Amino acid sequence: MTEFLWEVPVRGDGRHVDTASTRRDGFDFLDQVVLAAELSGLDGIVVPYDPAGEESWVVAASALRQTRHVRVGVEFHPAFGTPVYAAKLSATLQRLSSGRLDWRLQVETDAADAAARGDRVTDSDRYRRAAEFLTVARGVWNEQQVLPGRFGGTGFEFGGDYYDVTDGGFRGILSGLPFPTVHLTGDSPEALALSAQHGDVHLFDDRPGVDDAAATLRAAASGHGRTVRTGLALPVVARETEDEAWARVLRQWREVHPGAGESDVRALAGDGARWTGFDRIGYRRSAGLVGSYEQVAQALSQYRTHGFEVFELTGHPHIEELHRAGEHLLHLVDPAGRTLTTESHA
Repeated sequence: MTEFLWEVPVRGDGRHVDTASTRRDGFDFLDQVVLAAELSGLDGIVVPYDPAGEESWVVAASALRQTRHVRVGVEFHPAFGTPVYAAKLSATLQRLSSGRLDWRLQVETDAADAAARGDRVTDSDRYRRAAEFLTVARGVWNEQQVLPGRFGGTGFEFGGDYYDVTDGGFRGILSGLPFPTVHLTGDSPEALALSAQHGDVHLFDDRPGVDDAAATLRAAASGHGRTVRTGLALPVVARETEDEAWARVLRQWREVHPGAGESDVRALAGDGARWTGFDRIGYRRSAGLVGSYEQVAQALSQYRTHGFEVFELTGHPHIEELHRAGEHLLHLVDPAGRTLTTESHA
């Protein structure tokens, strides 16, 4: 089943992609975005790690508390804390949310941000640490129902390069809970190897070669006796007509590039609704979708035929774009198979 997620703006939002001028921020605003995602029929939200934004764990906990249906993914670095601490914190969040918490590990990191956080682990060592982090977190979690008691000598044991655990595991009220679904990202060989062994969902950016990378990941996971679902992170501008969508993109483009013409914007258009200029107007990713609601729905369905099952969408301003997606876009997709309905072809 295809899932639709929405990235929450933890550093604020506004009419423009660059929120420096017309900001809407604070927890009251974030609450509105979260509730809009649930009311709009999204399957989940992702609370990103952002050095300039609100703390993702706090926002995720608040989102879980005020919603009933959407899944909430919290993005964090393995350096956030020990895997045992992260697991225990998550067990409590699973208890209060009926098991709706997901994890998004951000293994790749900016060198300046890592230094600011006091994290000395670099290069491929980041992936070895992440593998140990997930091994330990699952270990203390999965052993929690069979341990007779603290320091009984039969708990989870682990000795590694980054973590050592003796007689670990949870008991009592922390037992019997679902482990968070683990989302991972990246397209390097190290990232794909980590996901093949430890991930549940892997999100790619839409780049040349992404189909091959996804196929490589699926094959590697199968070699470990596992299945990893794949997805795409996509900014979206969808309107009633194609011209309206492009007019919106052109306005956003001119906010950043005054005097630019429509030809500058259209030059970055690809096949169908694909457009590769989102990073030039303030989005974190380059490639996304621009077009009418039916064109965008058709593009999402095409990605689905390539094996992508999870779509993380985003758009500015967030509340308005969430409601547009819920009211005009998602109903074009079959809730069971997430393919275009016969009515949409009429």
